[in-house]
Amino acid sequence: MSTQTSTDPIVSARGLERFYEVKDGFLSKPKTVRALAGVDFDLYAGQTLAVVGESGCGKSTLARLVTMIEEPTAGSLSIDGKPVAPSDWASLRKSVQIVFQNPYGSLNPRQKIGTILMEPLVINRPDSTAVEREAKAREMLDLVGLRPEHFDRYPHMFSGGQRQRIAIARALMLDPKILVLDEPVSALDVSIQSQILNLLVDLQDRMGLAYLFISHDLSVVRHFCDEVIVMYLGRAVERASKDDLFAHPRHPYAKALLSTTPKADPEAKRERIQLEGELPSPMDNLPGCAFAPRCWLATEECRAQRPELQGETSQVACFHPL
Repeated sequence: MSTQTSTDPIVSARGLERFYEVKDGFLSKPKTVRALAGVDFDLYAGQTLAVVGESGCGKSTLARLVTMIEEPTAGSLSIDGKPVAPSDWASLRKSVQIVFQNPYGSLNPRQKIGTILMEPLVINRPDSTAVEREAKAREMLDLVGLRPEHFDRYPHMFSGGQRQRIAIARALMLDPKILVLDEPVSALDVSIQSQILNLLVDLQDRMGLAYLFISHDLSVVRHFCDEVIVMYLGRAVERASKDDLFAHPRHPYAKALLSTTPKADPEAKRERIQLEGELPSPMDNLPGCAFAPRCWLATEECRAQRPELQGETSQVACFHPL
């Protein structure tokens, strides 16, 4: 019997890194792209952890490591208290499923919905019968709010929101404990986004799922997530509860990022922070803080040394936190 308790994290990451070797030219030596340069987090059952930041900050790289699509260059990842090694990927992938940004691109247009939903069981549970697989697929269709007749239709016959419901149903076919949601509503109309988010909240309440939510839309994060990690150039610069982060961002980059979030109150005071300068290259292993070239609070200390995440309930990697 497992000794795992409800207070233990479902997923733990310590010092996760992912580097890529790229060539700048035919005769040049390969350079190292530090896509992810050391990330720690714990994710618990029933919790939603958001990872936010600009394009190229390492969000999707982190998603690929957690879903075991790629192996980390360094660091450790454990699921249900068990360290993840490539030899265990096949068995552990049943516990971690992913929902992609583009629902149509993730569904085979030549297969009927029923076949798409039953495929994970065919691959991962070959001892299941055809009757059992169909019953499970129909149960998942109902769970995500689709009708029985949708079972025999093709993906092109559905709207974007319905396709994303199908993608969620397929992710749930193996009864996972963790869903990695990689920009799951960014390709949908605003009116449909709330429906999909409400569905995800309902499924989490029913099934105790843990969500790793990858997003650049902070207005969605504010209403959907429990804890937030702000990423910049492969590193976490701030980690805090949703309420703490939106009430008082402590890292200058987090404050600049939040200043771009639309507010529903037209009379609310809004301070838009316009960052100057270019995003440094992930191939440049800068000695100090990667945000220093764009930061209005940067000092020589910031350019010479890299700050580490510090704090208890709210953590920030900055020598001059706000």
